[in-house]
Amino acid sequence: PATKTNWEVQAMRISALIAAFVIAPALATTGAASAQTIDGPKVTWKVGAWGKPRAASAGMDFIAKHVKERTNGNFTISIGYGTYGDPKELLDLLSVGALQATNMCSSYHPEKHPAYTALDLPFLPFPNADVQEKVHEKFHQHPYILEEMRKWKAMPYMSTLLPQYEFVGRGDPPKTVEGWKGLRVRAIGGIGAAMSKVGAIPTSVPAPEVYTMLERGAVDAASFPSTYAHGSYRTYEVGKWFTTNLSPGTQACPVMLNIDAWNALPKQYQDLLMQVKEPAYVEQKKAYAAADEKYLAEFKRKKLEFITYSEDDLKKFEEIAARPVWDEWVAEKTKQGVPAAELLKLILDTARAAAPKS
Repeated sequence: PATKTNWEVQAMRISALIAAFVIAPALATTGAASAQTIDGPKVTWKVGAWGKPRAASAGMDFIAKHVKERTNGNFTISIGYGTYGDPKELLDLLSVGALQATNMCSSYHPEKHPAYTALDLPFLPFPNADVQEKVHEKFHQHPYILEEMRKWKAMPYMSTLLPQYEFVGRGDPPKTVEGWKGLRVRAIGGIGAAMSKVGAIPTSVPAPEVYTMLERGAVDAASFPSTYAHGSYRTYEVGKWFTTNLSPGTQACPVMLNIDAWNALPKQYQDLLMQVKEPAYVEQKKAYAAADEKYLAEFKRKKLEFITYSEDDLKKFEEIAARPVWDEWVAEKTKQGVPAAELLKLILDTARAAAPKS
C-alpha cells in the first residue's frame, strides 16, 4: 500500500488543478468559448460509456463538442456508447490504457474500490444536484480515494450527478414499507442494501439489461435515477406503477481519466478540460431537468400509477435502511483498512455545509 506521503502528493496535485480551474473564467457556452482557439498537437481520446446519449451523458457530450471546437479538431474525444466494452469491464480497460477515459458505476464492481462505495450509501442528504456536486468534488480530492483509484491507473474527473433513484414496477404496488417484502428488485449498491432491510430481494443488473428483466418478470421492480433514466431505458413501457418520492439514494457513476493519458496531454489541453468542467455540470443539470419533464408526461400518458409515500412511511424507511446500512458499511470497510468513518463524515459534513439555508 502507498504511504501517506504518496496520498498527500497526489491530493496536492489534483487540488492544484482544481484550484486553477476555479479561478479560471467560467465558460457559459461552447459558442462563447470558441472565440479563442487553442493550438496543440493531434490527440484522440476514447471514452467508455454504455446505453445511448442521454441526460447522464450530457456533461461528457458537451465536453467532447467543446474541446473539438476550441482546438479546431486537434483534440477529439470519441465516446463509445456500448462499443468499447461492457459496463462492468470499462475500469479494467481504462487501467490497461485501452481507454483514455471512461464512465463507470462503482456498484458494478465495488470490490475494486471499496472506499469509493461511500457515495453509494442510501439516503445520503443530497437535497439537490448542487449539493451533490460539492460533495462529490470534495470526496474526489480525498487522498485515500485518489490512491485507491490510482491502483487502476485512474483519477476522478467529474461526477455524472445521477439524481435520486425511484422505482418502476409491475404487479401490486408497494404502497407502504411493508409492501416491499418479498419483491425482487433491481437495486444496486447501497440502495440494494437498503431495500433488503425492508424485506425486498435486490439484484444487480447492468442498466442495458433492465428492460428485458422487467418485461420477462425476472424482477418485480427496477430502480433508476428519477424519471429520466426510466425514460431512457423505457421501463415505463412495461411497468404499471412508479414511486414518486421514495428517494432511497443514488449511485456514484463518475468519469475517470487514465493517469498516463492525462500526464501525456499538453498543458493547454489539461487546462481546457478543467475549465470546461463546470459548464459541463450546468449542461448536465439542465439535461436532467428537461428529461424529467419530458418523461413525467410520458408516464402520465401511459397511465402509470404514481405511488407517493407519507412522511411517516419515509421516516420509517430511513430508520430501517439509512443509518443501519451506514453503520454496517463503516464496520465492514474499516476491517478492510479503509478510513470509512472519516469518509462518511466528510460526505455528511460537506453536504450539511452546502445545503440551502432556510
